[in-house]
Amino acid sequence: MIGFPLLLIPFAIYNVIAFLMPFDWNTKLYAFRLPSGIVFEPTASDAFIVFSLLMLMFEFIKSNTHGKSLVEHFLGILLAGGAGAEFAMVNPNVIMNLPSAPLQIGNSTFMLLVAICVVDVLAGFAASLRRARRNVVVEQAPSFATAPVAVAPAPTVRAEPARAEPLREEPTLIEPAAHVEPSTEPRPNPFIKVEPAEKIQ
Repeated sequence: MIGFPLLLIPFAIYNVIAFLMPFDWNTKLYAFRLPSGIVFEPTASDAFIVFSLLMLMFEFIKSNTHGKSLVEHFLGILLAGGAGAEFAMVNPNVIMNLPSAPLQIGNSTFMLLVAICVVDVLAGFAASLRRARRNVVVEQAPSFATAPVAVAPAPTVRAEPARAEPLREEPTLIEPAAHVEPSTEPRPNPFIKVEPAEKIQ
């Protein structure tokens, strides 16, 4: 999608006012009394510059969100160059044969509009370079990267239920008791005959 520079809107409004209805940009719009006691009286020029700055802010937002094409950059350069050439070379009072009319182009208001257009061009190029550098860093593949290796899926092992086998009792060997032969030695007599003690006289 190709858009147009939003600063073309204040540029067109300024030229319509300058060539079709000569207007004094120093006209005071309203008077504000500040808490300090000073009366602030903004002029039509101040209001126009604020409006141009708002268009510049929206142009920055659009540039950072969607980027700018080469055609939009070319239109921005064309707008800044045309505004600068008009500031230096065009005099609407002479063209409209109104020598007594207020100065419309070669004033500080139009000079600030030209400066805003130049800032828009430079900021647009800076945003595009930053976006391009970011895309290069993101898309650049690391030098140690290798091709992905396809890994075959591991075969699924079907688990079968374990079969319960009956326990077999093994026979236990019983060794026969050792045969004991009878002893031929005479057994001692448990009863001992004890002689009475002699009578002591």
